[in-house]
Amino acid sequence: MSWENELEELRRREAMAEQMGGPEKLARQHGRGKMDARARLAALVDDGSFREIGKIAGKGQYDEDGNLEGVLPAPFLFGKALINGRPVVATADDFTIRGGAADAGISRKMVQAEKMAHELKMPLIRMIDGTGGGGSVKTLEQIGATYIPAVPGWSDVVKNLDTVPVVALALGPTAGLGAARTVASHYSVMVKGLSQIFAAGPAVVDGLGESYKGSTDHQQAKEDLGGSEIHTRNGVVDDEVSSEVEAFARARHFLSFMPEHVGQLARRSLCTDPVHRREEALLSLVPREEKQVYSMRRCMEMVFDQGTVFEIGRMWGRACITALARLDGWPVMVLASDPSYLGGSWEAKTSEKVERFVKLADQFRLPIVHLVDNPGFMIGREAEMAGTIRYGVQAMNAVYKASVPLASIVLRRAYGIAGSAMSNAETFQYRYCWPSGDWGSLPIAGGLEVAYKSELEAAEDPEAELAAIRERLDKVTSPFRSAERFNVEDIIDPRDTRPLLCEFAQLAWRKLESEA
Repeated sequence: MSWENELEELRRREAMAEQMGGPEKLARQHGRGKMDARARLAALVDDGSFREIGKIAGKGQYDEDGNLEGVLPAPFLFGKALINGRPVVATADDFTIRGGAADAGISRKMVQAEKMAHELKMPLIRMIDGTGGGGSVKTLEQIGATYIPAVPGWSDVVKNLDTVPVVALALGPTAGLGAARTVASHYSVMVKGLSQIFAAGPAVVDGLGESYKGSTDHQQAKEDLGGSEIHTRNGVVDDEVSSEVEAFARARHFLSFMPEHVGQLARRSLCTDPVHRREEALLSLVPREEKQVYSMRRCMEMVFDQGTVFEIGRMWGRACITALARLDGWPVMVLASDPSYLGGSWEAKTSEKVERFVKLADQFRLPIVHLVDNPGFMIGREAEMAGTIRYGVQAMNAVYKASVPLASIVLRRAYGIAGSAMSNAETFQYRYCWPSGDWGSLPIAGGLEVAYKSELEAAEDPEAELAAIRERLDKVTSPFRSAERFNVEDIIDPRDTRPLLCEFAQLAWRKLESEA
């Protein structure tokens, strides 16, 4: 006797699962310009590599004789897959079933997906579309009581943040637990116009008497309350893309820089970019006029392996560019001042961003390269009200606590407490300075009139006296005077930056490999 009848039932149940919320709900999902959960999984991972777990889980409907009539699948799919040939746990919310609400599903599926990631040490990708959380108001009536909320398996979410790379792609309206699952990640993406994030949606906010701009258009109301234009600028989410396909590509790209888990080292890639490439344009990149700006991103493209700079968080904390990149194939984390935004001064959001990415580099053992042009922490009333010094010190603490190798290149300014936050002065400082370097406790230009007030008041020609003082101090502030006293280690030809950083990367990874 064979088990063919049971296998036939299995195939029948699997076919029901593949129907998801049914033709009408799928048509509605596609009509909104959204892919369905199964299509997303297929598009995200390597071709044919997804092996689903718990496919037939759901709520069965039976006739009076106990025969199966249909199944409402669980609104959460997960399984083992490959991305770039490496194993991952891939998950997707199914919005076609009760808007992805967890009260329509089986919480154990989501918990098992999270456990699988950290117990088997596999990167986790969450594709989030819906609430993915607690019940509706109607659920309370069905239960007959209310309760103090608890999130099953949240400890596993926390453990994953300490154990494996976690990527979250918000691919629709995400509220409550769905929003929390998006934020509880190392890298997150929203699709412009398609995804929104909020603690509670517009209808709930409106019901509590709060305004969400009062739009009569529901889609616009969601955008006004929690669209990507908001959350990619306040740091809730890292990046904004224009399509789901682009979101999948960025997830794959991010993971290509990462190890599969904490304790494993990231992988070197094949590099065809010459290590000793010297870019002539670097020689004139920094203008002589101190108030003129230049493109730090252009510098990064010239210094790192061509085509490898992967910027993260471009729209928030904009005074510091954060990116992943490669040097001679070795992956590194990059911090780079952006003099085109606030002159490169770190305000509260920039400091928060720096702290986060230094900790990310340290956790996954990626060396840090810091390209420095920082006139200090942001000053002024708004900066004080934002608590800039607290966030700035927390960023500085992260740099000092980091145990991965760090190299800094001082292109121009490094002033004040922020200047001392560029690298850990208590360790060997792997540091090079360009001839355009300008540093100190505070910018001299801002303190001349105060410091030399009595001399200027006594002078017959105060303007001439001020010019003479400036000329004297220009000689004192020459970067060569600092190098003379070994206050900076080396001044280099800017064209030598790439070869020297490739040398640093080789030594840094030699150290990291010796610790593994």
